[in-house]
Amino acid sequence: MGKFMKLPMLMVTLFLMVIPKMVLCGHDYAQAMSKGILFYEAQRSGYLPSTQRVTWRSHSGLNDGKLQGVNLVGGYYDAGDNVKFGLPMAFTITMMSWSVIEYGRQIDSHGELAHSLEAIKWGTDYLIKAHPEPNLLYGEVGDGNTDHYCWQRPEDMTTDRTAYRIDPSRPGSDLAGETAAAMAAASLVFHRANPSYANELLTHARQLFEFADKYRGKYDSSITVAQKYYRSDELLWAAAWLYKATNDQYYLNYLGRNADSLGGTGWSMTEFGWDVKYAGVQVLVSKFLMQGRAGVYTSVFQRYQQKAESFMCSCLGKGSRNVQKTPGGLLFRQRWNNMQFVTSASFLLTVYSDYLSSARQSMQCSSMRILPSELFLTAKTQVDYILGDNPRATSYMVGYGNNYPQQVHHRGSSIVSFKANPSFIACRQGYATWYGRKASDPNVLTGATVGGPDAYDNFADERDNYEQTEPATYNNAPLIGVLARMTGHSGYSQLQPVEIPDVKPVSPKPTPAPKAKPTRAPRAKPFHAPGTNLLLQLLTSKVPTLMKWYLLAASWSAPVDIKQEKTSSWVFEGRTYYRYSAFVTNKSTKTIKNMQLFINGLHGPLWGLTKYGNSYSFPAWINSLAAGKSLEFVYIHPATPADVSISKYTLA
Repeated sequence: MGKFMKLPMLMVTLFLMVIPKMVLCGHDYAQAMSKGILFYEAQRSGYLPSTQRVTWRSHSGLNDGKLQGVNLVGGYYDAGDNVKFGLPMAFTITMMSWSVIEYGRQIDSHGELAHSLEAIKWGTDYLIKAHPEPNLLYGEVGDGNTDHYCWQRPEDMTTDRTAYRIDPSRPGSDLAGETAAAMAAASLVFHRANPSYANELLTHARQLFEFADKYRGKYDSSITVAQKYYRSDELLWAAAWLYKATNDQYYLNYLGRNADSLGGTGWSMTEFGWDVKYAGVQVLVSKFLMQGRAGVYTSVFQRYQQKAESFMCSCLGKGSRNVQKTPGGLLFRQRWNNMQFVTSASFLLTVYSDYLSSARQSMQCSSMRILPSELFLTAKTQVDYILGDNPRATSYMVGYGNNYPQQVHHRGSSIVSFKANPSFIACRQGYATWYGRKASDPNVLTGATVGGPDAYDNFADERDNYEQTEPATYNNAPLIGVLARMTGHSGYSQLQPVEIPDVKPVSPKPTPAPKAKPTRAPRAKPFHAPGTNLLLQLLTSKVPTLMKWYLLAASWSAPVDIKQEKTSSWVFEGRTYYRYSAFVTNKSTKTIKNMQLFINGLHGPLWGLTKYGNSYSFPAWINSLAAGKSLEFVYIHPATPADVSISKYTLA
């Protein structure tokens, strides 16, 4: 019987070595992989580096964290909005890292390893900033409710940028656990290219795991604005990645002793994604078992493996509870962004196929024996469907093929590039001018994997159809690994330690913009009114500032008056916030046009003006201010009134 079983296993190994030549010729998987990696440069927040390849994007979110006194500049916008959600961002980094860990050789062979490491590091650099203390983690910047009210480019956004955190009094085991997993997984990616950085990531991962385990709780109970958007739990997931990264017996014990109580051996899953990690844990622990790393927990890890194979059977349609499929063969879980489950499931099918092949094993679904090749080919059908082999002949990766979505639900791609037209686009103006526009996006969001079709393979390429046309970072992260594997396999064992080629990131750490000096901002242009020469001389002279304004007031009476008053205040998280109303009054006998204001020292949102570069002008509904009339605008920030001044206007 033993000799009889060895022959099929040898055939499986040979099949995996020749499969690229046999069946992997329908699509250019390497091109799709490269585009999928490029997508992350379109999702960047913060100061963009000089090597930025998505050139229609510019710097954004440069004051993130400022209200809380922490630097949270950087990271990724997770989808088509401008909020930075920590949980899906961390999952994205975990899955990108897992893709590189398993298939770094293939990624490197197509010249994309450096870009992959850079994409991962862009995320981990931010996660390090978000974890300034062992038991404190910032899990969100921005608010989905206010953000969805506006349709603006990231470069223009005027929405609330409050940073939300978890700590011992407001715990979030799921958020801290996923972030620990991301740090641990990424440490494996950088352990050769950047050892000191890898050690730094491991330090954060260990601290976050301890925080997550010691202070139990769900993060959406602490960060309530996230409730409608992201929820999850992943202590076992973090422990598995820490065991993989450190080989520390503590994390092995944790996986063994908490397998039942935390659901690792109790749940038979039919989905895997940012909010349900059990199938991922079960596959990762199964790999430990096949590697002989289970120690005294072999029987426990075998139960993990049973659940992992239950997931595989459900994807094959050969389990007791199967994943639904569309008539065209796509795995289908839900209407909104179904593709996230397709790419994640395809990744698990792919890696588990390679694990089984390397261990010379097969698996059982009911009474049927399943070869590793069947798992691999199932994953391939899903990827091919995404790339265009479907009833609509539509590629659901933007920029791949000839027929892909043209009206993506994505603020940045749907509005003219800030670099092409830097004119400020106000909150609701974006909806009026760009959101409802029945035309292709002015900026192609290359590599973005959108939500995909419904349960019957129907798809409407419309910008307001967010369930189907919105992309997400966590759609692409596992897909990159699958695409890399689809380009081929050299026949090496996937159970042996895989050394990632020594490739360093392609760009240096972005250099922050110079800090503004704590003095009155320079005026863009002098007043276009009598006394201009005197004003210019005073402002540019070496006369002390207070004397300048005294001489100016004595020699020249401005026709524009600005008054401010505090209208409300409240306390949030121990900090007092104020609402101010500001009135700009035309005291002249003529009409004011082309007015521009500078507002210095503003640390919050503003309503009633249109932002134009570094200054403000009339709101969209007026273009002048008649004699004797006033304009009101309001703003909120946690300090004394901001410094409002006029930099330019004309009298007509």
